[in-house]
Amino acid sequence: MSRRGEEERRRSVFTRRALVLAGLQIGGLSFLAYRLHRLQVEEGDRYATLAEENRISARLLAPPRGRIMDRTGRIVAANRLNWRALLVAESAGDIPAVLDTFSHILPLQDHERARVEREVRRRRRFIPVVVREFLTWDEMSRLELNAPDLPGISVDVGTTRDYPEHEHLAHVVGYVAPPAERDIGKDPLLELPGVRIGRAGVERFHDQLLRGKAGSQRLEVNVVGRIIRELDRREGTPGQDVQISIDAELQRTVRGRCDESTCAVVLDAKTGEVLAMASQPSFDPQLFDSGVSAAQWKEWTSKRSTPLINKVTNGLYAPGSTFKMVVGLAALDAKVVTPEDRVNCPGHLDIGDTRFHCWSRGGHGMLNMRNALKYSCDVYFYEMARRMGIDRIAAMAKRFGLGVDLDIELPGTRSGFVPTREWRLKQGKPWNLGDTIVHGIGQGFYQLTPLSLATMAARLATGRAVQPHLTQMIGGRSIRGTKAEDWPSLNIPDRDLRLMREGMYAVVNEERGTGLPGRMPASYGVLAGKTGSVQVRRVSREQRERGFRVENVPREWRPHALFVAFAPYEDPRYAVAVVVEHGAAGATAAAPLAKDIMMDTIDRFRRAPAAPGARVADANAPQGAR
Repeated sequence: MSRRGEEERRRSVFTRRALVLAGLQIGGLSFLAYRLHRLQVEEGDRYATLAEENRISARLLAPPRGRIMDRTGRIVAANRLNWRALLVAESAGDIPAVLDTFSHILPLQDHERARVEREVRRRRRFIPVVVREFLTWDEMSRLELNAPDLPGISVDVGTTRDYPEHEHLAHVVGYVAPPAERDIGKDPLLELPGVRIGRAGVERFHDQLLRGKAGSQRLEVNVVGRIIRELDRREGTPGQDVQISIDAELQRTVRGRCDESTCAVVLDAKTGEVLAMASQPSFDPQLFDSGVSAAQWKEWTSKRSTPLINKVTNGLYAPGSTFKMVVGLAALDAKVVTPEDRVNCPGHLDIGDTRFHCWSRGGHGMLNMRNALKYSCDVYFYEMARRMGIDRIAAMAKRFGLGVDLDIELPGTRSGFVPTREWRLKQGKPWNLGDTIVHGIGQGFYQLTPLSLATMAARLATGRAVQPHLTQMIGGRSIRGTKAEDWPSLNIPDRDLRLMREGMYAVVNEERGTGLPGRMPASYGVLAGKTGSVQVRRVSREQRERGFRVENVPREWRPHALFVAFAPYEDPRYAVAVVVEHGAAGATAAAPLAKDIMMDTIDRFRRAPAAPGARVADANAPQGAR
């Protein structure tokens, strides 16, 4: 090839290579331009946001929980400040190392450390986890001093629940506790440190209203997650305040009168408002917020007197002779007797081979219904039950709120039980006449709460289907405006109700009435009531023949003592039910207590006749973190 041809070939190769190289350069620059355009124009906002998120940490803020107040506006559940150490996993890095350092400053027990590690694994890494609560000033200063060695750890102020009335209102107000794992997924608010949810009482029933809505804050942080400053803050919506019908002062007085294993409830007989509800023994709800120790829990659950149970709403008892007014009304309604028909009581009633005894071994002689109530004659009501059968008794009992759901604003309230023939047959067992007889005096399968017995007394006093309730106001708005006439009538003839009231009057205010110890001084008006004693162990014929005396047996074998009442007799305003477990006799154990409680109630509302829903001037004043 000539020299000229060789040069042209080389020039051609060079040109092609130059073009390829130029093409590659142009392609690379084009791709770079495309990526720059995509990053800066098309996805500029996204990457700016990501960069901002590296600099800014957004967190939820727990709202203050709503307060609970009594009928006068007195605070019975509020919030107080709680300094705590928090751990944010995404900022901590090596969590075991951070916890080791923390333990050198403030010792952590094994179960505390295990809890923190469990919550870190369970929650999203930006959600703070409480390491230690209720810090003192000395503990806070030690943590702040060692802050450079504790990445992800910060000292924060939250709130904890405060119950000024302590044991006095524990069963009504209830308590709060940290959410369980099963609760967390239902509401993001529950993931926040220090958030509590209602576990019992009003706290649980109105939990959603009391809880409020979360707020938020934006914090500027450095590369290791340390907070530099707060950029923005939006407070959450506080939970709504709840006002209940309980009078805290009366509640303390009533509870102070109740001995171990005693419960009592006071209703406004016209409106159905619960004015006091005492169950002994009780507990301190404050302990649940900070954590109940294993020893304390074992002590509570091992007691036969069951301090954690509200006996007014969850204790189940046979009503005994306090049920006789219902039996009497059922007999009148069935027209198996008239008010003046007399029944002979020789001290027992024989049905086949079985003898059913009256409490009076010598009997009461010939009695009409009024005197049968006055003397609490068992034989008279045995005979009434025999004449009409169990189903008529059960139907009348339900009209008086017995064995039905009363819908009071407390979770887990038991409705009790009133047996019927159909119920017994479903168990595969026949209902026999002997069953009917014993149910005529409130024994047998009945299981009723003291609240339902107080409701029965209120309905007897007014002739209306009064419904017990606790809540008066939510968020400053009244939700109850019930007057006596607003409750529906029981549709029972006035003459029949009047006869029952006259019998209850005679029980307490006439000579030889079984409830004379319940008689009030004249300055308080007239109380009408009914005693009851409920066997917890069967008394055999041999024991009766040997002269059985209840004071000679162990206390846990003695009958329960009951008393129901209303006052004043001429214009009933208050209804009371008292149960003294193993108190032996309603006349000696329950009636005097009910009398004192009724007098306390009258005194309290003479001295402080605040209208339902009234509030004190500073009921909305800030408290704690509010």
